[in-house]
Amino acid sequence: MGPMPRVLIVDDDAELCRLTGEFLAKHGFTVASAGNGVQMDRAIAEDRPDIIVLDLMMPGEDGLSICRRIAGSGVPVIMLSAVGEETDRIVGLEIGADDYLAKPCNPRELLARVRAVLRRAEGASAKQPDEPGAAAKEGYGFEGWRLDMLKRELRAPDGVLVNLSGGEFALLRAFLEHPQRVLTRDQLLDYARGRDSFSYDRAIDVQVSRLRKKLELGPGSTELIKTVRSEGYIFTVPVRRL
Repeated sequence: MGPMPRVLIVDDDAELCRLTGEFLAKHGFTVASAGNGVQMDRAIAEDRPDIIVLDLMMPGEDGLSICRRIAGSGVPVIMLSAVGEETDRIVGLEIGADDYLAKPCNPRELLARVRAVLRRAEGASAKQPDEPGAAAKEGYGFEGWRLDMLKRELRAPDGVLVNLSGGEFALLRAFLEHPQRVLTRDQLLDYARGRDSFSYDRAIDVQVSRLRKKLELGPGSTELIKTVRSEGYIFTVPVRRL
């Protein structure tokens, strides 16, 4: 039996941290808490978490700022906020959150989301031998880009490292395994490590938008991901296995 996954709760509400932490601990997690960004940085330095549950509204550095600066660190983030409008969810996802829950949330739903995000992160970093595309053990190349599957690194044609969130990595892998064919949202949900890859269908659009921006090289460059109206998305260029 492996070590228990470590959850770091970042919220200035000490009582909520305590109650949520106790609930998660009862379900097999090691839990730490932090009341602000400074405490979070210290906690990460001491013992890197497997996932962060981050409150949006905090004094000092708010959750959006924190999420933006740790995006690409490889630690998935679930954002919590009393603001439950869809636009706020999209903003959270756009800046790097892997999931979003409105407060107050049911602890069991949070538990389910934590497990789902961790499953996705594990799936993105370790493909099973019988999965499609498993032959590409080292990575993929396309239009001068290189995706290293072992290191989970994406490099632009000029060699610059492009940071990807767990969701973006899973989505790009799905496109590279099925290039030059139209993929529906449902197919992307399934290919990107199953139905728990994204919390709701609209998140696919947000993740595609984020990934598309990271693959842009400026005016005149090839549009790698195109929207096919009423159908889905297509990765437009040939892909080779490395």
